Amino acid sequence: MTDSSIPKFHEKNREERIKIVESFAGLSKDDVKILKSNGGISFDEANHMVENVIGTLSFPLGIATNFKINGKDYLVPMVIEESSVVAAASKAAKLARKYGGFIMESDKSYSVGQVQVVDVDVKSAIPKVMKASDNILDLANSKSKTLSKMGKGAKEITCKELKTKSETMLIVEILIDVGDAMGANVTNTMCEGIAPLIEEITGGRALLRILSNYSTRRIVSGKAIFDKEEIGGEQVVDNILLAYEFAANDPYRAVTHNKGIMNGIIAVANSTGQDTRAIEAASHAYASKNGKYTSLTRWQKNKQGNLVGEIKIPMPVGIVGGIVNVHPMIKVCTKILGVKSAKELGCIIGAVGLAQNFSAIRALASEGIQKGHMKLHAKNIAISVGVPKSKMNEVVAKMIKEGNVSVTRANEILKEL
Repeated sequence: MTDSSIPKFHEKNREERIKIVESFAGLSKDDVKILKSNGGISFDEANHMVENVIGTLSFPLGIATNFKINGKDYLVPMVIEESSVVAAASKAAKLARKYGGFIMESDKSYSVGQVQVVDVDVKSAIPKVMKASDNILDLANSKSKTLSKMGKGAKEITCKELKTKSETMLIVEILIDVGDAMGANVTNTMCEGIAPLIEEITGGRALLRILSNYSTRRIVSGKAIFDKEEIGGEQVVDNILLAYEFAANDPYRAVTHNKGIMNGIIAVANSTGQDTRAIEAASHAYASKNGKYTSLTRWQKNKQGNLVGEIKIPMPVGIVGGIVNVHPMIKVCTKILGVKSAKELGCIIGAVGLAQNFSAIRALASEGIQKGHMKLHAKNIAISVGVPKSKMNEVVAKMIKEGNVSVTRANEILKEL
């Protein structure tokens, strides 16, 4: 099976869903066993990942269907606790298929490291650093034999003057091609490795030696077209554009707008073991790059009146190193995606973010966000008060009909029944 467009996937039971994913991704029996293990790691495994471990905490792992990205079909693992996100992404991906799905591209995996130099004459130090840039790069690359053998590694040295209240500082930046890794560790190692040489060259004192998570050299961008009739007609398209304009021009709206984008992005990042804090920090800084916080997506109409969505966002991700290599469930999720490079993973994550944004603003601009969301929320409320399966649909339907989805009302209806 290579087609991710799977009718009524949500109506199938767990075994049926796993069999579909098993066939699609070519999973082994061990992979399936991990999927059924409800967490994927033991206490001992968790105890080796972080400090002071007392247990593990599981979140739902869902599969978004229908995704076609750059001509290839994907089933996309998503780890998230919020209702309707996986369904919304799947629906958006289905609608996007009519015009070829998502067309995405990614920069090279460039990481930026920074060495802060203080107690220095910046004006005279900068030309000295630039003159010695080849030596600095050679020293940096000696800290990673793997990247050097792959033709990657440290590529460029730049300097900038930073004026602060305390003093004028020199910031030496190193650009590193980290390949298919997220690259934090190797970037930090290289920064620390070159710091003594920079001190020697400048006569200053190297203070901070660390990567920047503002990943402006690792941008993912792309677009998708949504047919105007399939999303509700011209009025809905126009409403979506007005909703976008709201987000593009008002930071209060933009934060919520972008949070919806991150619902999709972070859910996939969770399932593939990415540094979600780095992605979030870079994305929100990028949304403010012109001095005002705004939308990470752009929406417009084409000549046919169809809706065109675009996304452009930093994407510091990797498929090797860190938790990706040690967490059994993350290994399986990566196998389900079938990704071969960090750039491919970045394109997938960006596409899911755009899909999620489409679903959110379409709902807001038509029937309202609560219609689909509250049905799932009502079910969660019913479960929390102990409503048995035999009464579940009745309790949920009654709460939604009354517009009163709450623990108190769920208890009352249960008692009535």
